[in-house]
Amino acid sequence: MKRWSGNPWAILLTLSLGFFMTLLDLTIVNIAIPSMIDKLDASLDQVLWVVNAYILVLAVLLITAGRLGDLWGKKNLFIAGVALFTLSSLACGISQDPAQLIAARAVQGLGAA
Repeated sequence: MKRWSGNPWAILLTLSLGFFMTLLDLTIVNIAIPSMIDKLDASLDQVLWVVNAYILVLAVLLITAGRLGDLWGKKNLFIAGVALFTLSSLACGISQDPAQLIAARAVQGLGAA
């Protein structure tokens, strides 16, 4: 594990995988819209908030997260963001109603930022 420490290719691969998860999450929800409407009895407005809660929080907090990375350390903030993103993805998966899903998606946007 020590040989990967500070390796620019390992850093690039790690950051690329994190960015891929963020972009995948932006697009995969669009495929699940019919299921959300059927299984959660969500209205179209609620489904739009499921999609937009993630994007809004990500966009608003992206610059703030960059500054926090400068203050607390990029590696520490990246690990915390991935952990938060993963836990909120689990919360999205076990959501029972649209309000829970919207809240979990907002937290997921925070982790992505």
